[in-house]
Amino acid sequence: MDKIAFFDTKPYDKIYFDALKEQYGIEIEYFESKLSPRTAVMAKGTRAVCAFVNDDIGKETISALKENGIDMIAMRCAGYNNVDLSAADGVISVARVPEYSTHAIAEHALALLLTLVRKTHKAYIRTRDSNFSLNGFVGFDLHGKTLGVIGTGKIGATFIEIGRGLGMNVIAYDPFPSLGYLEYVPLEELFARSDVISLHCPLTSSTYHIINDYSINQMKDKVIILNTSRGALIDTEALINGIKSGKIGGAGLDVYEEESEFFYEDLSESILKDDVLSRLIMMPNVLITSHQAFLTREALECIAHTTLGNLRSFFDGEPLVNEIKKRK
Repeated sequence: MDKIAFFDTKPYDKIYFDALKEQYGIEIEYFESKLSPRTAVMAKGTRAVCAFVNDDIGKETISALKENGIDMIAMRCAGYNNVDLSAADGVISVARVPEYSTHAIAEHALALLLTLVRKTHKAYIRTRDSNFSLNGFVGFDLHGKTLGVIGTGKIGATFIEIGRGLGMNVIAYDPFPSLGYLEYVPLEELFARSDVISLHCPLTSSTYHIINDYSINQMKDKVIILNTSRGALIDTEALINGIKSGKIGGAGLDVYEEESEFFYEDLSESILKDDVLSRLIMMPNVLITSHQAFLTREALECIAHTTLGNLRSFFDGEPLVNEIKKRK
């Protein structure tokens, strides 16, 4: 069997990859450590590594992997902004899972939105203490409100259908409009008209901090902002300032721009050393989940199938349809 090194392993990863590895003829050595220049040597003796969103796959890591005989990086996720593609070009093959469950992420965005608007998380805690007061729980109808979606790929399109199903008026921004039935508008207009703004775009140089002081100032008062895409789409300090001023009525965040040291880890017995994240968590109108939007049974099975399929194709010398960068 061909052997791979699997980094940043969680218990749910092993369940789904172990169930399928023999089918693909792949042996897996699991490591809990994140992939980095320091841990890359742990992959020695394998031909490929499997990595995730918060692994450090910069120039030093790629060099270290190559020195230890690694020919392929199989990302078990759609995003790859943590990979130095210029360093990988011609040196090591990089593949990804372009999609796994658009519904999982879109439905999680809805869960964040409904929880913020109807304060069900607070009601759950209050009633467990036998406090049945409704004070402070006034929300608002989503029906008839304007939903602005930034990015209309498969996940964005799925969330658009959810919004339309709720009776929301949906507008969108995408540099490459693809949905003929939808009203596409410039970003400035989307900011000005939307009651709810949801981010479903990749992180690129043009989308980095797409939510910032300037864009927030263009928004409606009490706007709700949702982000289930990438943390650095939002300038966190600008977000905090917008919440403190009352301009932003609430934020539902499944990602955070400095999440790599915190998300996916149990830090319940530690002092959180990120003051910005601590401030966000303490705000009553901010709901944070730890990059779990993808986490459904269906999505995990799809991720395992696609990742192992990518590896099998590479080992067999077959065309790698999900390849981002090729080695020479």
